[in-house]
Amino acid sequence: MPVFDHFALIAPIYARVAYSKTDVMREAASLPVRGRLLDAGGGTGRVASAIRGLVDEVIVADVSFGMLKEAPLSALKPVCGGSESLPFADGSFERVIMVDALHHVINHADTAREMFRVLKPGGVLVIEEPDIRTFGVKLIALAEKLLLMRSHFLAPDEIVKLFISGEKNIKTEDGTAWVIVRK
Repeated sequence: MPVFDHFALIAPIYARVAYSKTDVMREAASLPVRGRLLDAGGGTGRVASAIRGLVDEVIVADVSFGMLKEAPLSALKPVCGGSESLPFADGSFERVIMVDALHHVINHADTAREMFRVLKPGGVLVIEEPDIRTFGVKLIALAEKLLLMRSHFLAPDEIVKLFISGEKNIKTEDGTAWVIVRK
C-alpha cells in the first residue's frame, strides 16, 4: 500500500477530468457479453460505469479506498485491493479490463499474471495505457515523477511480453495503446 495515496486526493474530480475512449474499449473487449467484468485498478469506476450495460455484473478493484468511495455503488461492486493479488478465484470473469492504471502498479508481471488467472478460458483482457512512445505521454510520465508518483510506463510491446500465453494484439490511436489478450 502506498505511503501517500495521491489518488484519494484527486478522487472527487477524477471521473470528470479523466478521459477514455469507451467505444474502442467496447470493441477491444468484445462487448456486449453475458457474465462478469473486472475493472482492475478501476478507481472511481468511470470506465466501468460507461460500459456497465454491456455485461451482467461489474466489479471494480482498486488499491485506493478514496477512489472507490467515489464509485457509483448502485451500478458497480467495489473491492479494495491491489492488482498483484486479486481476491477472486481462477476463471471468475468473462472480461478483465485495466484502464490507465498499469503504470501505477508495484509489479507489472504479478498484475498481468493475476488478471490472466482470473480470466475465464475464452475470455478477453484489455489493458488501456498511455503510449509512452509519444512525446505527450513522456511529458505526463515526467510530471508524475515530479509529483512523486511511483509510475513506470511500459511500451505496448513490453506489456505484451508480460503475458506468456494467449492471443495478443495491440491497437494504438492518438497517444493511447490497447493491449488485447484472448485466453
